[in-house]
Amino acid sequence: MKKLAISLAILAITTLTLAQTPAPAVPPIATDVTAEDISKFIDALPRDQVSDRPIRTVSVTGDYRIGVYGVFRPKEIAGGANLHPVNTTEIYYMLKGYATLVTGGELSDPRPAPSPSTSIRGSGIVGGVSRRIVPGDVVVIPGHTPHYWSELETDIEYLIFRPDPDNRIRLVD
Repeated sequence: MKKLAISLAILAITTLTLAQTPAPAVPPIATDVTAEDISKFIDALPRDQVSDRPIRTVSVTGDYRIGVYGVFRPKEIAGGANLHPVNTTEIYYMLKGYATLVTGGELSDPRPAPSPSTSIRGSGIVGGVSRRIVPGDVVVIPGHTPHYWSELETDIEYLIFRPDPDNRIRLVD
């Protein structure tokens, strides 16, 4: 039994060592987005429309980009359903407000979004998963997944983190 445990430990260490990528020649630099930066950014967004704008987007180790976006969505503008036919994942972090988010399923009445967007829009989602989102909640929405806010109880403010393996998002300092 002891030999089996030692063999498994050696196998695990070897696997972890082989799975790691080599360090870059120049060590990467961390990017800060402070709470103050986020508050100022979101407070400055227009209050009469849905705003989804980059606070910072950067290149990171592994040859991909990641973006931090601030979103303000007024209660009166729930909006339609979206499907982004790309590999970029969206990670929502709710800051303020209460709303119902639906993900998965199929878009109702799918149609292309106005140019230059590559998204597909719909009037809703059939067969998705519905959940109430409150401050502090996080939802991970993989690329190619339909999603929409079906009901807004209040105005909402949230962050979207977008890991982009295809380097589609524009870099913003």
